[in-house]
Amino acid sequence: MPNSLKTKLIINPAAGSGTTARRWPHIKRQLDELGINYEFIFTEAPGHAIALAKEAAEARFQNVVAVGGDGTINEVINGLLTAALPIKPLMPVDLGVINTGTGSDFVRSLGIPRNPDRACHHLLSRQRLKVDAGLIEWKENGEAKSRYFINAAGVGFDAETTSAKAKISRLLRGPVSYILSVGATLFGYKNRPVKIKCDERQENIHRVLSIIIANGSYFGGGMKVAPDAELGDQLFDVLTIGDIGKVELIQAFPRVYRGTHITHPKVSVERAAVITLSSTERLLLQADGEIIGEGAFRLSLVPGALNVII
Repeated sequence: MPNSLKTKLIINPAAGSGTTARRWPHIKRQLDELGINYEFIFTEAPGHAIALAKEAAEARFQNVVAVGGDGTINEVINGLLTAALPIKPLMPVDLGVINTGTGSDFVRSLGIPRNPDRACHHLLSRQRLKVDAGLIEWKENGEAKSRYFINAAGVGFDAETTSAKAKISRLLRGPVSYILSVGATLFGYKNRPVKIKCDERQENIHRVLSIIIANGSYFGGGMKVAPDAELGDQLFDVLTIGDIGKVELIQAFPRVYRGTHITHPKVSVERAAVITLSSTERLLLQADGEIIGEGAFRLSLVPGALNVII
């Protein structure tokens, strides 16, 4: 029988340097005052939100709400999409977001309020936006792996920066931690050759700083990395930052926050639904701010994968 509770909240208490746990009593009061019929559960470890979201979808909750940051949203969408096929014909599951993280890139791209109080009110909205997702496929020790992402993925400098940020974030959070991670990565990073193929176009090898596969516009805690990207247009914006030097990068870096970096002569943007990436050197990939793995990757767009409450 369908569950009488319409909304399931999946809360990551560690998101936002632990501020989510402190904010939760206030958020709960807001939800109660708004008369939202909900049930909630806290995540207990990395990856737990995937299992919880899948269980919520299979239990026929109409709305599943991620309470946390971009990493929490990524786990929730992975749970929903791995549960989607058998239950989508019976009852679509809508994704809601109450942002309590520090990067807030997905909600920036989507236009959902970054303020948790306003986001609570948004859960009452009847408006839904069909949003595309990305599917990453690769092999790890000979075993086929896959993972969905919703906002952006990338290889090269940005993935190495994400790896550095995971260490720095133990002490600092938010945009400051990202900027420090950029600085820490800058000195040791060397541009590398990456073989890339977009859809059925010719496969090319470029020496690059980064390649970013963007579904949404924002990245890295507020950088407007793909200013023309749209979450529901059924194409990725593929941003290639070529063989740019360190001095050039430092000079151009502020432009990323305004989205004007795409006019740089060593930056190119193309649009595609399927991208393959590989390299003769170590190639690390991040998605939605989380390190996925290293090797060769295939990224494909899943059109209209999610209904998001806006």
